[in-house]
Amino acid sequence: MDENQGATTFQGGGTAMTRQAADQNSLREAILARLATVIDPETGVNVVRMRLIEELTVDEKGMASYKFHPSSPLCPMAVSLALSIRQTVAEVEGVTGQEIEVVGYIKADELNNILREVVE
Repeated sequence: MDENQGATTFQGGGTAMTRQAADQNSLREAILARLATVIDPETGVNVVRMRLIEELTVDEKGMASYKFHPSSPLCPMAVSLALSIRQTVAEVEGVTGQEIEVVGYIKADELNNILREVVE
């Protein structure tokens, strides 16, 4: 069976988009909007504007995958920010799970282990 059979396709601006792709994009935008409420306490700027969230993708089942890049390798707020980001993403309607990877942080391996152990 063709995986696109029965899918609704939207035409616009020369681009065809399935309903599934539109839903994934909508969920991605909802996640980014919610993440814009997470403020880095050291700078007073939200994590989206600071570009601390990288490679955000959402699959057809609502699983979000992304990287969190603290503002510095020694960021003293990395743990609390990562936990806040994870909680914020979990609260977005439609998100069924998430994979967060901390990068560019001196203790990234330890923090990634902590984040994997946190129950949503």
